[in-house]
Amino acid sequence: MNTLLRRWGVLSIVLAAHASAASTPEQGPEFTPVQPDVFAKSGGLASAWADFDGDGDLDLAVSFGTGELRLYRNDKGVFTNVGPDVGLPTQGAEMRGLAWGDYDNDGDVDLYAATSGRGGTVGRLGDTIVGGLLFRNDNGRFAEVAKAAGVAAPGPNARQANWIDYDNDGDLDLFVTQRASSNRLMRNDGGTFVDVSGEAKINDPRRSVGACWFDFDQDGDLDVFVANQQGDKDGFYRNDGGIFTDIAAELNIQQPHRSLEEGGVNCAVGDYDNDGDFDLYVTVYGVNILYRNEGGKFRDVAQEVGITGEKMAVGVNWGDYDNDGLLDLVIAGYARENGKYRSVDHLLRNTGDRFVEMLVPGSAMHVGDHAALWADYDNDGDLDLSLTEGYNPAGHHPVLRNDLSAKPKRYSLQVQVLDRNGHLTRAGSEVRLYDAKGALLASRLVSPTEGYDSQSAMPVHFGLPSSAPVTVEVTYLTKAGRKQQRIEDVKPAKWAGRWLVAKEAP
Repeated sequence: MNTLLRRWGVLSIVLAAHASAASTPEQGPEFTPVQPDVFAKSGGLASAWADFDGDGDLDLAVSFGTGELRLYRNDKGVFTNVGPDVGLPTQGAEMRGLAWGDYDNDGDVDLYAATSGRGGTVGRLGDTIVGGLLFRNDNGRFAEVAKAAGVAAPGPNARQANWIDYDNDGDLDLFVTQRASSNRLMRNDGGTFVDVSGEAKINDPRRSVGACWFDFDQDGDLDVFVANQQGDKDGFYRNDGGIFTDIAAELNIQQPHRSLEEGGVNCAVGDYDNDGDFDLYVTVYGVNILYRNEGGKFRDVAQEVGITGEKMAVGVNWGDYDNDGLLDLVIAGYARENGKYRSVDHLLRNTGDRFVEMLVPGSAMHVGDHAALWADYDNDGDLDLSLTEGYNPAGHHPVLRNDLSAKPKRYSLQVQVLDRNGHLTRAGSEVRLYDAKGALLASRLVSPTEGYDSQSAMPVHFGLPSSAPVTVEVTYLTKAGRKQQRIEDVKPAKWAGRWLVAKEAP
């Protein structure tokens, strides 16, 4: 057995002594590395999941500092890198962000890659560095169309990219945070884009990295939190008919007293307390932040719920890995010691009133410093995990299969939210589950942000308390406001291994 395989083996996460009520508390959750030789390349940065070929399972895109963009096609749980075969670059400019979305409304998902300007010729038009590349999906092959589509404006050091419908006109617009220039919002007009950053008043010049879109004030359009670096205050932009106002100070979430070494990195939106509204976690170079949503106002409760300490935290993702109905957190980060980088990751299990650290120092799970994504790649009912380790020269970008026991695997449901044409354009929609008595079980967001500077296009996953029937409610954001659609008497067992499709009514 080679060194890599000896390092991996089968990962058993050791629980802290005080952890309680885990899926199998004596052993803790277990994850098994998938095809470790395939995912051995170092330097991975962003990653994102989507079913690019329409075969019913999730494929994985991973970007690298070398400018390579790998696309791992998933064939019944077996991954093959098909990037070179489908037209994706093998070298060029460093790609710091990835976002899947069907921007041209043709039924397959396209891929935007945010470039940093470092590296070779890919990511440049002549001598001009551009902030991103747009790979249009044409029946499983990709053509780079950034210039033709109008998204190749100059601006290096792009980070988070979001495909969102900020104006509720039915197509996907593009928002890109910029680490070294003003943020950009590009309106989609029939498949080509117009830069409306200035007129929309969202061209923030601060050093932005992460962005999370959701309808925080429930007025029917998407608002956005922006995480800013190097001492800059964070922003929170309320959307009022396509014009944005920064209300972070009003909400008391701008973090005004940072040093130059501190700052927000990424963010994740999730209803961790199952009260029906969406809370916000912000990874920070500094102190952790968990903003609980208290009726449209936010309060930092990180220390109250057991999330403490200062970290170089980067990627973050909500997901119910143990299918107990409560959202847990995975965080990828690093420590810098004597000029070298060491991955420092966290798996925080939600026990209902607190979060419990499931990783101990020295755990083999400390293998990510950028991306951290939950996704059920094998459609077995539990959430698997993918990570990237960009700073460690010996690092890799592992996919880890969740080996949850059979019973809790059955207690789950995955809901794929589509627009009226059956396309993946409804990022920001909300999905809620209710029991037979009408009590709320959980809320999930069709999120435009996951992991590290990435956006996947995949179903929302629910862990369930039992196999009892549920009602699925989807809230769409439309020109006419928030519109709910319900699917009654959904029997989770019927949907084992499949996605329940919720399609927007005409």
